[in-house]
Amino acid sequence: MLSANLALAVPEIILAVGALALLVIGAFAQKQTTLIGGASVVVLVAAAVAAATQPFGTAFGGGLISDAAATFAKVAIYLASAIAIPLAQPWFERRGMRTFELPVLILLAALGMGMMASAGDLISLYVGVELHSLALYIMAAMHRDNAKASEAGLKYFVLGALSSGLLLYGASLIYGFAGSTLFSEIAVAAGSEANTGLLFGLVFLICGLAFKVSAAPFHMWTPDVYEGAPTPVVAFFAAAPKLAAMILFARVLADGFAGAVDQWQQVLVAISLISVAVGAFAGLVQKNLKRLWAYSSIANIGYALLGLASGTSEGVQAMLVFMVLYMIDVTGFFACLAALSRQGRAMETIEDMAGLIKERPAIGFAMTIFSLSALGLPPFSGFFAKIFVFKAALDAGLWGVAVAGLVGSVVAAFYYLRLIKVMWFDGSQGATDKPPAEANAIALASAAFAFPVVIVALYWLNDAAATAAQALGLV
Repeated sequence: MLSANLALAVPEIILAVGALALLVIGAFAQKQTTLIGGASVVVLVAAAVAAATQPFGTAFGGGLISDAAATFAKVAIYLASAIAIPLAQPWFERRGMRTFELPVLILLAALGMGMMASAGDLISLYVGVELHSLALYIMAAMHRDNAKASEAGLKYFVLGALSSGLLLYGASLIYGFAGSTLFSEIAVAAGSEANTGLLFGLVFLICGLAFKVSAAPFHMWTPDVYEGAPTPVVAFFAAAPKLAAMILFARVLADGFAGAVDQWQQVLVAISLISVAVGAFAGLVQKNLKRLWAYSSIANIGYALLGLASGTSEGVQAMLVFMVLYMIDVTGFFACLAALSRQGRAMETIEDMAGLIKERPAIGFAMTIFSLSALGLPPFSGFFAKIFVFKAALDAGLWGVAVAGLVGSVVAAFYYLRLIKVMWFDGSQGATDKPPAEANAIALASAAFAFPVVIVALYWLNDAAATAAQALGLV
């Protein structure tokens, strides 16, 4: 029995053992940061391979689920985490911080995100959420000599504690009224009769999870943390953790509350519309690009929640496709920001990008692609992502919500186009520094996938997302 359980937890075991081993090695060989970073990438790739090849089933009394949805999310999460290490570690080293803890923290965060993707009960849900969150709090404040980074880490931690309280309170209500922590047994209790206590618990649980994906009105931490945290760290926790939280969102609702779609659909629709509105209109006045993309992420999470709010398997499929394509855009954009500096000063405002296409044409072209993709302009990947989400909403009869989301997308187009205008048509403010090789390579590779090249891969991605969505309880 134990061996069967362990067989379904191989990716988590690889990450846990790898993180602990590298932590011990780093404690005795702190200068071997490159070796530890490379080994961490190998561990994450090995975990992704294990996730892609492991059998399906449930383990540890139903607390851990291995299915197509978990496999899809884990592979994407682990690969995104692996990309974050060569992007972030050299950035810190160029600033005199040879820290071996960074790749170890990414491993621990990936371990927590993998547990979120495979959570089968409220206990594993909470352990996964807190494990990845604690690692992110530390990473946000890792640039210790920077006051804004310290402030970002503190704000993230304090507000994260608040969200954990909401999540735990909701979980305790659900456990009290359902009599079990397992999603499968909660579904029986939720489907037997209209249980007001369960629905109250679900609302609190949704609020806690909405914080993790920075959905409005639980987004208050996002702009400040994005602005203050180190740029490559933002590239990490703007991508993989969002997918982990969204797949957990889908699993909780589909596996635990599939019989109460009419109730939670209203909550998700409201959060989705508020997120799109806040992200679109608040982004119009932003001058700092990291804050701008914080509001962009809030709006994009609103679109992803719109797919989930449809309450169908097609909607979950659309959400998964959207999140993977969004991960490519946001990782590439922040890789561009990490690569740009002028006389040693980071370029983070819209004005800093003036004339970038003449100074650094490759980076400028890549940022143009990411901006147009986030806008949803064809033929870039973001267009197909939004098409999937809006189609799922329309098929579910959410016509008004889809139209409101489309209006929000049109409003948000202003700040993407303003950035492109500044890069292409404004005069340069001086020569930029030579971009670091690793950030330049990641940015350009991401741009290739955001460009029409993604159309070829989209067929495979869509099929994989459909298989993952069918593994959940929605029809």
